[in-house]
Amino acid sequence: MSMTTLATRPVFESRWLKLREDVICLGDGSTSTYAVVEKADSAIIAPVQDGRIYLVEQFRYPVSGRYWELPQGSWPDAPGKEPLELAKAELREETGLSAAEMVPIGHLFEACGYSNQGVHVFFATGLSQGPQDLEPEESDLICRSFTFAEVRQLIDDGLIKDATTMAAFGLLQIKGLLSF
Repeated sequence: MSMTTLATRPVFESRWLKLREDVICLGDGSTSTYAVVEKADSAIIAPVQDGRIYLVEQFRYPVSGRYWELPQGSWPDAPGKEPLELAKAELREETGLSAAEMVPIGHLFEACGYSNQGVHVFFATGLSQGPQDLEPEESDLICRSFTFAEVRQLIDDGLIKDATTMAAFGLLQIKGLLSF
């Protein structure tokens, strides 16, 4: 089915996102309204060393809870930056880690039913530890490494609920880089 945009109306804009409403014409000629969240692409990194993977945990305000997830983030003030540059910076910021090798694994859409935000997935190895460089909103962030069996238990216990992390795990398993 094809859709044609007939009109666009901005609804909201902040540093982090834009919300717009589009009036669209569907393939059968009928019209509908579609809400679209525009966000800069992000990077998510699976840092692995010696059979362990690094995760971060922080309070996530929208869901009022703390959950473990892969290091990830975006640069809303610099959309379009090179994904590898973003991935290296986010890894260093959240974990203090630098990677000797950072391999791009794929590109996913975070929630293509309502947002244009993509996520670039990276596999990081050859890790060396340095200081974290947390943003104020991340001041409670914890970084820790886990065995793959422990990660599986975190998933089973409902302590990993981030869809982007779970999708990255799936992609990394399909590519043969991780096995839970």
